[in-house]
Amino acid sequence: MLIPKHRDRIFKLIVMNPKAKTLRRRNIRYRIRRRVGEGVAEKPRLSVFRSNKDIYVQLIDDLKGETLAAVSSKDKDIAAQKGTKIEKSKLVGAAIARKAVELGLKTVKFDRGGYLYHGRVKAVADGAREGGLQF
Repeated sequence: MLIPKHRDRIFKLIVMNPKAKTLRRRNIRYRIRRRVGEGVAEKPRLSVFRSNKDIYVQLIDDLKGETLAAVSSKDKDIAAQKGTKIEKSKLVGAAIARKAVELGLKTVKFDRGGYLYHGRVKAVADGAREGGLQF
């Protein structure tokens, strides 16, 4: 099988270049956002951001451009818990579900933010579902 000469160059651009990696994730995030749609007051968008150490979750009303509720693994009650990052992510999901129920919300649109649906992102979703949210 013949390999095109430019294949190595493309591979280096995509895999090696951090700028290309960031652009790729941004494009994936925008594609997901188009499919999920905008969050409204009755059905806000549950947005997930995952850093190497922590995880952040927000309920967003895109029409007004405001955050209705936010929870992260840096919150005192969650940070005080012992456990793995996945266990803390599940606690974050349960905490955002509690805040959503207090606001009178039952359904949300889940925006995984360009991350694969496994590990900590899946744990957030599972915790939110166990807390009473539907998506």
